Amino acid sequence: QVQLVESGGGLVQPGGSLRLSCAASGSIFSISVTGWYRQAPGKQRELVAAITSGGSTTYADSVKGRFTISRDPATKPVYLQMNSLEPEDTAVYYCKASFRVAGSWPPVYQEVWGQGTLVTVSS
Repeated sequence: QVQLVESGGGLVQPGGSLRLSCAASGSIFSISVTGWYRQAPGKQRELVAAITSGGSTTYADSVKGRFTISRDPATKPVYLQMNSLEPEDTAVYYCKASFRVAGSWPPVYQEVWGQGTLVTVSS
């Protein structure tokens, strides 16, 4: 069974920073894309940032220049560094991975979501 575990959420004042971490475990042969999403109360879940296995990144316009997604090649967690946080960034942040199942042939591709971590930006 494949699992994603997020950590690093919490309460921060406007203008502050947080770093979220997403760690995968289980029967994963390779991960093609890892994305961070968020869902604020009463709103739809939206893509915040994503990174491919090749290192290409994409960001929502609302976080460009403030958030950075990265991946540790050695230990394989994916991080979301969030700077200059605003109250509008308050949401539950979820990690999602698109991966190839280990030992599958022909290849089987699946997606998995983490349980989410709450980020609250408030004074």
